[in-house]
Amino acid sequence: MTVIVGMLMVIGAILGGFLIEHGNVATLLNPPELLIIFGAASGSLVVGSPMKVVKGVLSSLSSITKEAGATKKEYLEMLALLFIVFSKVRKEGLISIENDVEEPEKSPLFSKYKSVISNHHAMRFICDNLKVIITTNMPPHELADLLDIDIEANAHEEMLPVTAIQKMGDALPGFGIVAAVLGVVLTMEKIAEPPTVLGHSIGSALVGTFLGILLCYGFVGPIAANLEVKVKEGEIMFYVIKTALVAFVGGAAPQIAVESGRRAIPGLDRPTFSELESAVRK
Repeated sequence: MTVIVGMLMVIGAILGGFLIEHGNVATLLNPPELLIIFGAASGSLVVGSPMKVVKGVLSSLSSITKEAGATKKEYLEMLALLFIVFSKVRKEGLISIENDVEEPEKSPLFSKYKSVISNHHAMRFICDNLKVIITTNMPPHELADLLDIDIEANAHEEMLPVTAIQKMGDALPGFGIVAAVLGVVLTMEKIAEPPTVLGHSIGSALVGTFLGILLCYGFVGPIAANLEVKVKEGEIMFYVIKTALVAFVGGAAPQIAVESGRRAIPGLDRPTFSELESAVRK
C-alpha cells in the first residue's frame, strides 16, 4: 500500500507543480515517447539478463506491494517450532526427527506451524541443515560457516532481479535522451513550419528527456530499492534460524538456543522474552 501511495505522491507533486505554472498536462502525455523509452529499457534488461533473471524480475514485481520481512507472529512460530524440534532431539535423539525433516509437510511436528510451512525457503533451510546435523558430527563453528555459505548463496540469487531492475533504471535517462534526439530529428523535418508548430514539436521532444529521468528516479529506481530492502529483511529469518541451530549444536538447552535466535531479530519485530516463553509453553 505504501508503494502505491508513494507513486501517487510523485505524480501528484510533479503534475501539481506543473499545473500551478499553468502548464498543459496534455503535452506530457506522449505515448510514442513512452514506447521508445520504456520499451528500449525493457529490451536492454532482456539483452543483459539470462531468462531465469527475467522471470525473477517478473516474479519479484508481483510482490512489490507486500510488506518486507517476517512479522513478530511469524518469528514466534519459527522459534516455537525450533524449540519443539530441539526438545524432541534432546529427549529422543537426532534419529527421532529424521522422518519429520524428510517430509515436513506431512510431519505432525511441522504442520502445526502454517506460516513456517508456507515459507518454502526457510523450511528447506531448516530441513537441509537438520539433515546435516543428523548425519554428521560437525562442530558448531563449521556449521556456522556452512550456514553462512547457504545464506549468502540464497541472497545472491534473490539480488539478481534487483540488480537487473537497477540497471534498467540507470538506462532510462539515456533512452530519454534518445527519444529527445528523435524528436529533434522530426522537428528538423518541419523547419519550414510556423514558430508555433516548431515550438510544439520541440516541446514534445524535450518530454522524452523528462520522462526518462522521471521514470528512473521516481519509479524504477525506488522499486529496485524497495525489492532490495525485502531481500535484506528476508535474510533475517535465516540468521535467526542459524543462530538457534548453532547454539543448540554447541550444547545449549532448547530454551537458551531459541533465546539466542530471538536476539538475532532486530527492531520492533523482536518478540519479548515473555512472549517467546508463552509461545514455547503453548
